Amino acid sequence: MPGSLARRRLPLALCLLLPLPRAHASEAAWEALRQGGIVLFRHAYAPGGGDPAGMRLGECATQRNLDAEGRAQAIRIGEAIRAQGVAVGAVLASQWCRTTETAELAFPGRSQPEPAFNSFFGDRAAGPALTAAARRILLAWAGPGALFVSTHQVNIAALTGIVPASGEGIVLSADGRELRVIGRIQP
Repeated sequence: MPGSLARRRLPLALCLLLPLPRAHASEAAWEALRQGGIVLFRHAYAPGGGDPAGMRLGECATQRNLDAEGRAQAIRIGEAIRAQGVAVGAVLASQWCRTTETAELAFPGRSQPEPAFNSFFGDRAAGPALTAAARRILLAWAGPGALFVSTHQVNIAALTGIVPASGEGIVLSADGRELRVIGRIQP
């Protein structure tokens, strides 16, 4: 009898340890985007970390870039957003090649460069000014449609306190003078 009870409780215990499927965890986030919210996406997968010494904006060969997996992930991001019925009003990207490529693959021909979302990973002193400029842009967003931003882990962490995975989006709403995190999505 005790062994039988243990066997019946084991599946329940395992269910409690498993994460909820993303569709359940992110429904509020998708709804916020359908209502004209904001999503900060960490660029799609680009192998490595940081950038090589001598990195120059505008010269992709000097930067860490998306690989085939990252390009496929970027396409899936755009497909998932469209499949969820989200109307995207604007697409902004940092000037790094991996963020602009993510935005272009997700939303061809729509990406606009926005230096306020440039990485400050290699120049932490630039962080406060870039974060303040990005915050002003986000707080001013009034649509129509959702605002899609392709940026970097360090920028998203400074704005939200969340360290996203490559290709993960953090959905926000502007709540008065504050940004409020609604949820996370990872198509």
